Amino acid sequence: MRKKIVAGNWKMNNTLDEGLKLASEVVNMVKDERKGDVIVVLGTPFIHLSQVSKLVNSTKDVYVSAQDCSQHESGAYTGEVSVSMIQSTGAEFVILGHSERREYHGETSEQLAEKLDKVLSAGLTPIFCCGEPLDVREAGNQESFVCSQLTESLFHLTKEQMAQVVIAYEPIWAIGTGKTATSGQAQEMHKAIRKHLATKFGDAIATETSILYGGSCKPSNANELFTQPDIDGGLIGGASLNARDFMGIINAY
Repeated sequence: MRKKIVAGNWKMNNTLDEGLKLASEVVNMVKDERKGDVIVVLGTPFIHLSQVSKLVNSTKDVYVSAQDCSQHESGAYTGEVSVSMIQSTGAEFVILGHSERREYHGETSEQLAEKLDKVLSAGLTPIFCCGEPLDVREAGNQESFVCSQLTESLFHLTKEQMAQVVIAYEPIWAIGTGKTATSGQAQEMHKAIRKHLATKFGDAIATETSILYGGSCKPSNANELFTQPDIDGGLIGGASLNARDFMGIINAY
């Protein structure tokens, strides 16, 4: 049975003290209020990883994720952070290929394939993001666009490696815009992603892969999204910066 996951992506928000306060609030709420068997992940900026990991590892109720990593292990790459550095903080997940990384930093499918290899070799869990911009959606080419992203970055993996990957579908036109894909639109794309994965890795792996929705998910629409058969949780942006809102999404199942 595939896992239900609600992962927060803090993006470039929160000072160290603010992040520790927010993480502590989430940990306490999850411990006291979580209703189901949902895996909770906090995707923090690099400066928070070590201390937030220490905070959550004492409870095992919440896990920690980096928001990116380098495809290089070490060397003269100023400003980059390697998977071994992330691993040393106690973090267990790494978000890869977020649309903002692709757009603002020009990340390519080839680079993301290399990053996936590094993350998996370190025993960390990648949350691989995919999704289409507005012009692709309006042209009706969203399925072929997203499937190409998956093919280019994931299809070199073995079945055993793919079994460790979490997918996050993020309609780029619904990130930070206040727009949200309807539950039907989201389900349609999640189903297409699962079908495409099956062409390479087989039905068993595709069926067990957790696919999260990552486009303006809020407490008010989370239940409608999460009750769709191929939506296994969310990669949450703005709402993850408020512990009460985040908890509302966690308990939307």
